[in-house]
Amino acid sequence: MKARLIRYDKVHDREGNIREIKIWRVKPIPDRPHGYKYSLVYVVGGRRVIGYDNAEGKGDHRHCGDRTGPYRFEGIDKLIKDFYSDIQKYKEERL
Repeated sequence: MKARLIRYDKVHDREGNIREIKIWRVKPIPDRPHGYKYSLVYVVGGRRVIGYDNAEGKGDHRHCGDRTGPYRFEGIDKLIKDFYSDIQKYKEERL
């Protein structure tokens, strides 16, 4: 099964920050038993501050600043909701 892009969004906000979402449907493998490959990133000042991905060999995980930890994938909708929630928390912490 060839990877099929099912969602791509890239938005530059008023402050010049970037929010990018890329999700592909792929053949399930041990690192991606759910059959999705994804990369969601929020970039502020040229630096990733929030990220969710499942790079090959690393499984599902998320980045918050310099910290990386596991992420429990429960579906695309929840993934996107969690990503936006983390962005909102990040913004609120900076107010």
